[in-house]
Amino acid sequence: MDFVGFQLRNNLFVAPMAGVTDRPFRQLCKKMGAGLAVSEMVTSNSLLYGSAKTLRRANHEGEVAPISVQIAGADPAMMALAARHNVDNGAQIIDINMGCPAKKVCNVMAGSALMQDEELVGKILDAVVSAIPNTPVTLKFRTGWNLANRNAPTIARIAESAGVRAVAIHGRTRCQQYTGEAEYDTIAMVKTLIRIPVIANGDISTPEKARHVLDVTGADGIMIGRAAQGRPWLFREIEHYLKTGEQLPPAEVREIHTILLEHLEGLYAFYGPETGFKVARKHISWYTKGLVGSAAFRKEMNVLPSIDQQMQAVHDFFFRLAEEHQHLKYNSEEALAA
Repeated sequence: MDFVGFQLRNNLFVAPMAGVTDRPFRQLCKKMGAGLAVSEMVTSNSLLYGSAKTLRRANHEGEVAPISVQIAGADPAMMALAARHNVDNGAQIIDINMGCPAKKVCNVMAGSALMQDEELVGKILDAVVSAIPNTPVTLKFRTGWNLANRNAPTIARIAESAGVRAVAIHGRTRCQQYTGEAEYDTIAMVKTLIRIPVIANGDISTPEKARHVLDVTGADGIMIGRAAQGRPWLFREIEHYLKTGEQLPPAEVREIHTILLEHLEGLYAFYGPETGFKVARKHISWYTKGLVGSAAFRKEMNVLPSIDQQMQAVHDFFFRLAEEHQHLKYNSEEALAA
């Protein structure tokens, strides 16, 4: 796919998720079939540029191009400075966050709260696009603020007029958070109104759902977030299905064991032993969610005090699983929905 001047492997995007899409996860998703992975949200507050968290989020060492960095904030001048700062530090695409529904973000009028102020949206987009004229700017937002105010079409037109090169839209309003089901009619409408690429996001957890969303929206690509947590091989499953119309066989236990170990090693190296050990817990939980016999394992794993014991517990669980089943076996299909 040709996307804002870059040739991507396909039209499958990893959604930016705070606390999830760190460099090890982005690298793994790209390896497993994603065309582009957007970074965790980086603050526009210059006072935090030197903080450990911000420096980690801006670390793209060894990452496959293109490198897309998401910035968040509500002040046009600060957002422009943040865009320049991240481009100077390796970003090749700047993505603007107007989709995050979290209270701590919306309470400072950033993220999806910005959709309430269309004039400010325009000022922020103009400022960022002007600040980095040689770097493409993309925008992620929602269908609207609430069900009575689905203003995504207006925001999309503002974005295109400002010079934004592509938009990604989550099929819920800010007030819906992640409740209920995503709707795709608004995304389909936006696709008919603008000429820049439109990426559809929300509740895409299977290859069949990916095909359905592309068909009903006419979108140029799809963005996957929560469904890829603990299941990064979902991207290759979707890629294969979109190309052939056929399902790949279920993932083999031994391969997923290897993938998880590689992911854990990446987390330990990226965060350091103490923090990496803690971050690894949630990823192990996601990888094993819904697997037969996994509940007791997760309970035990979450109280282990060291990396060595954590790794040994993972080994023991997957060796036992491999003796019983060649392929991953889930208690129910609900475990695959995220």
